[in-house]
Amino acid sequence: MVRSKAPAKKQQKKGIDFKKIKRKLGRKLPPPKNATNTEIKSKAIILPEQSVGAEKSGLATSKKGLTLKELLHQTSHHNAKVRKDALHGIKDLLKNYPAELQSHKYTIIQKLRERINDDDMLVRDTFYQLFESEIFPACKEDSQGPMVSLLMSYVFNGMTNSAIDVRLMAFKFFHLVVEYYPPTFSLYAEKILENYKDIIQKNHFYVQDKNKLKVALSGLAHCLSLLPCDESNIESQKQGPLRNEPILAYEQDGAKVSSHFSHVSGGLKEIVGVLINCFQDFIPLIHAPRGFDAPSFNCINHILCSIRYAIKFSIHRHTQRQNTWLPASEEVTLMILDQDIASLLSKKLLGSFPLNPENNLSGKVDERYFILNSRLTEIFLEVSEWSHLPTDISNRFLEFIENTLLGKIIGSIRLSKPIHEKTLLAFLPFVPKLILRVDHDWRENLLQAFTATFSDCKPESTLKLACVSIVRDVIIPNGDIRYPNASVPTVNNYQSAWVNKLPSLLNLLGDKHPESTKVVLQLLLDLGRVGCLNHCPTFEEDIRNFFIPSQGEGDVHGGSFANLPRETQELALCFLYYFTIDNFSSPMLKAIVSCCLYPQLEPGVLYRIVEILHTAYRAGYIHITDHFSFLITVIARFKAVPEKLQVVMECNERKTYCGTFQALTNLVCSCLSEMGDGSLVLQILEKVLLEQIIVKPALENGCAILRMICALDSKPTKLSQSSLTTLIEFLPGYLIDIVNCIPEDKENSYLYIQTCLYYLLPCYFLFERSSKLTEQVLKRMQSMVSENTKALESVQDRESGRNSLNLIQCIVSVILLMHNDVKVRKIILLSKSEIDLILQNVISLQSSRSTSLTVEGKHMMKIAGERLKIASKSLLA
Repeated sequence: MVRSKAPAKKQQKKGIDFKKIKRKLGRKLPPPKNATNTEIKSKAIILPEQSVGAEKSGLATSKKGLTLKELLHQTSHHNAKVRKDALHGIKDLLKNYPAELQSHKYTIIQKLRERINDDDMLVRDTFYQLFESEIFPACKEDSQGPMVSLLMSYVFNGMTNSAIDVRLMAFKFFHLVVEYYPPTFSLYAEKILENYKDIIQKNHFYVQDKNKLKVALSGLAHCLSLLPCDESNIESQKQGPLRNEPILAYEQDGAKVSSHFSHVSGGLKEIVGVLINCFQDFIPLIHAPRGFDAPSFNCINHILCSIRYAIKFSIHRHTQRQNTWLPASEEVTLMILDQDIASLLSKKLLGSFPLNPENNLSGKVDERYFILNSRLTEIFLEVSEWSHLPTDISNRFLEFIENTLLGKIIGSIRLSKPIHEKTLLAFLPFVPKLILRVDHDWRENLLQAFTATFSDCKPESTLKLACVSIVRDVIIPNGDIRYPNASVPTVNNYQSAWVNKLPSLLNLLGDKHPESTKVVLQLLLDLGRVGCLNHCPTFEEDIRNFFIPSQGEGDVHGGSFANLPRETQELALCFLYYFTIDNFSSPMLKAIVSCCLYPQLEPGVLYRIVEILHTAYRAGYIHITDHFSFLITVIARFKAVPEKLQVVMECNERKTYCGTFQALTNLVCSCLSEMGDGSLVLQILEKVLLEQIIVKPALENGCAILRMICALDSKPTKLSQSSLTTLIEFLPGYLIDIVNCIPEDKENSYLYIQTCLYYLLPCYFLFERSSKLTEQVLKRMQSMVSENTKALESVQDRESGRNSLNLIQCIVSVILLMHNDVKVRKIILLSKSEIDLILQNVISLQSSRSTSLTVEGKHMMKIAGERLKIASKSLLA
């Protein structure tokens, strides 16, 4: 056996006093073993009812979850980015929750107004956009006076701020305020103008950045445009976007609006001087080889507009003072009386006209020069009324006006048509006074140029309406404009040409442009009142075409009178009254008649036409025969009921359709009764009326003619024997038509009787006035019954038999209707023998063996015979 090895002896461990720990670089040393742990651990206690989200539930919040109160608070934060974000948040909140603005409007304004003068440009821009897009549009219909008063103190502070950008924002924001609330300028006019003058005088910044100057100049131009220069301007300020609203709890009227500007004339004088000097600084840019840029153009344009508004207001104030409109104690410095301003305007402003470029420039730059020259011309037109300018300057402006009116400038400088028309609209109001002031040669040139403008512009354009207004001012004496016939014959020659264009213009406008048509008609009416209407054939022809209605969609010759609004139609009819003085010819009569017969013409207009022509007749403008012809033609040819419904209409339908014609008949009868002694008028019209009877008109027209005869006739009748003979032939058929066209309504017998009575009444009057007529008419009907009775007994044709049976039944119904009237019953008593003969014929038919009579027909005759027998017996009672 192998001996096992002895186990190895374990090494004895040596004792170590300090153990050395190796540390790696960058590792944090562990805390000492005896260090105290100060860490405290706890679990959060969640209470849902106390969460921040619950506090905002139901409140309007922005996209970031902030309420309006929180956002308003952040607008005062020291960090500009926070302030800007808060303004964006308010914009977002107000856009999504509009009611918040209405509920907290004054709180919002009171807090946000501080940002007008914010040091940060982005904050100011955001503030401006917030008011422009959300706050002002939403408050447009509200009372903005208190809101504006909250803003203005901060606006004024901004206007005097040392930082130019802050000042400009204050002017820009004030411009926005005035755009939405124009009366703001009138409340603070004097102080505002002083601030504008101050910033424009300090012109050190606009040489480098003209866009900054534009901010001030555009606002000034807008404010000065609000100066009250006429009544329409006052009304526009009065109403503006806020109609009839008090300004800061003060009621505004025309006098108060003007009083707000009573002390601004001195400030305007200083502003005009500053603006003229500012204009002079731009002269080198105007004459630059390549022209001037858009910012420079905008600045110059605003300068010239501001000067014009200031001068216009000063002239208006001077006129008020002369007319003692202003209180005598009021001391007003009127700029137009200041020789220094007149000298500045003449030498430094108007003397630089025209601002012509020296090199070939683009069309856009050419257009800018034209606009600036137009602005200078507008100033010239205002100034030339009170200041005598040198002849050479005046001639240059007059030549520019003439060329603009003739359209010569368009081709020479590549001018757009809208700009040209806008310029013409500014020049045209001065044409009447220019014609009065200039010498003979210039007068002829201007009249010719104006006539060319009047002829060339489109009928529906605003320019055409402006020309119409000038025609009124030139022809009709207006204010201080006078054109005696002897002293200014040239003007009278052009007047006829202008007036002769008006009727054709009326037809071109038609009913597609009712407002323009109304303006032209008003001028024609005014011309008629002063006796300035032309009498040439084309004038009358165009007026006729205006009243003749179109016969179809493709008829381009038809007039538009019938389709115009009621108010415009009234103007046309009033003009027609004056037109009839010398122009009521036979063709004109036919045109008016065709208008009256137009189915779509409103009843009120139809009656008004008759009244107007009757008034013209009484004034001696229409001959009596023409008036008779008009009245009879309208009655004889008027279609009261459509032909396709003539026979099958019920009583109520007929009453609806015939109501207009019945009223027209009453009106015509009233006119005839006023034209003289009835017997004499009947003697004149008897033949004509009976001629209309002979042609057997429709039931309504026949009734109307009979009513006209009755209105003129008397008892005993004044009708001649030949007229009575014609009536004897007509009345039986007319009476049969009454019961034939108006079916009996058993459910409403009263309506049926009343409808028939309307048509029977003129016959009753005629029967009462002539017993011979009654007797002959009944004999004629008895003869008709006898003839048809024989026809029924011999004729085998059922259709012919049905017609004869219907005729007999209609005659029986007529006699029964006459019998129902107490007065007529006494009249027909004398002709009882004819009624008895009719009864015998009816009875004989009951026992007839003719094959043309059906069982139903015999039954009908039986009923008719029994009713007629009862009526015949009652005549003996």
